[in-house]
Amino acid sequence: MQISSRFTVAVHVLLCIEAFKEDYKVTSDFLAGSVNVNPVVIRRILQQLKKAGLIKVKRGSGGTDIAKPLETITMLDVYNAVECVEDGKLFHFHENPSQLCPVGKNIHAVLDGRLEEIQKAMEQKMKSISMKDIMEDTQKLTEMSRSSS
Repeated sequence: MQISSRFTVAVHVLLCIEAFKEDYKVTSDFLAGSVNVNPVVIRRILQQLKKAGLIKVKRGSGGTDIAKPLETITMLDVYNAVECVEDGKLFHFHENPSQLCPVGKNIHAVLDGRLEEIQKAMEQKMKSISMKDIMEDTQKLTEMSRSSS
């Protein structure tokens, strides 16, 4: 199991929107250049972020803005906006294990609660990290790389 790249692309997109909002019209083509993907991928992610209320998109080539303060947007908000988690469950369980096998017969009882705990822990950690935290880390690294050049 692996979380798709939509999540990290969405974080990258939000950081670019914030970082370049004063200097550029932040369009899907602009963002695609930074992420190094096709603009169609960016447009799909922008639609998901917009639907979640995280960004505002101006029609045409008007650009994109973040809809609310970065400190109020958590990693979990971004994750929930772009990841397709079926029935709110991170782990997809094989549904019909053999009832004739002692492991298969008990696998749900053994794992369901633990997998739910793991998902809750991940979500709690994601809730504790805001996009402002990520932006500040990005700015620090950018400043460090400028001063070492």
